[in-house]
Amino acid sequence: MKIAIVILNWNGKNLLEKFLPSITTYSNLPKVTIYVADNASTDNSVLFISKKYPEIKIIQNKKNGGYAKGYNDALQLIKADVYALVNSDIEVTPNWLQPIISVFENEPTTAIIQPKILDYKNKIYFEYAGAGGGYIDEFGYPYCRGRIFNTIEKDVQQFNDTTEVFWASGACFFIRAEIFHELNGFDEDYFAHQEEIDLCWRAENAQQTIKYVGASTVYHIGGATLKEESPRKSFLNFRNSLFSLAKNLPTSKLLPIILGRLILDGVAGLKFLLELRPIHTLAIIKAHFSFYFQLPKMLKKRKQSTQKSNYFHRKSIVWDYFVLGKKTVKEL
Repeated sequence: MKIAIVILNWNGKNLLEKFLPSITTYSNLPKVTIYVADNASTDNSVLFISKKYPEIKIIQNKKNGGYAKGYNDALQLIKADVYALVNSDIEVTPNWLQPIISVFENEPTTAIIQPKILDYKNKIYFEYAGAGGGYIDEFGYPYCRGRIFNTIEKDVQQFNDTTEVFWASGACFFIRAEIFHELNGFDEDYFAHQEEIDLCWRAENAQQTIKYVGASTVYHIGGATLKEESPRKSFLNFRNSLFSLAKNLPTSKLLPIILGRLILDGVAGLKFLLELRPIHTLAIIKAHFSFYFQLPKMLKKRKQSTQKSNYFHRKSIVWDYFVLGKKTVKEL
């Protein structure tokens, strides 16, 4: 099984200096090739890679198309059985690849896998972007085993299992190449954030399985490209989540769920105001108008025959978390 580890880079020389050593050291297996897909960087990261790591293959994209287009463009040029899409701020560990390769080899219907993702800055805790595998609630709000909203659990081996999940984190995202291309890759209208949830949802609708493999561990800084407090990040997260609902919801649920979600987003906007973070309230308003403007385009992307009704894990994670006070998956 040919594995292509593909690291998307944009002006990330400092991150590459810090994290390429672990990837090159612990990925030295037969049929594993490491690539850096560069999104038109203006620093000297490409020169750094070519001099320091001549064994790494470099793909230079013509422009910075974000996560979605950056990977779509690069993966057109890479022949492999499985793509391992790894953020430039990921530190891998010994034996991180073998458990995942084993699942792919033994389970033909498993199309997408993520490892356990822990916090690089505090390695005994899960990391926000993926943790122990992702789910969404009925209104499309994402959460993870090990992370619900901003409550992050300590890793006490509670998620060392291999289990089916709804979405895998784009921070460290393994996908069969055949499935990636069959589904036309990531939706480039997302630019960045939540495009992996949309791709996983489309894979689910195509009867594919997504798994979390807890025997593999990586550490993620998180927010290295776009900081957590960034209003741009809030805009992309709120808008792109609405995109996913419009594209993937069963037809019978489309109108009521999107209306409910818009109301809940309004409540989130009020919460930001009360927290004296009006710039994030404005980001939600902008996200909604961007969604309205592009809604006809998103609806055209639907494939009516494949929408699954059992897409969600909880009816409302907002209700569970903020009203009932259930802060961890175990409490759910």
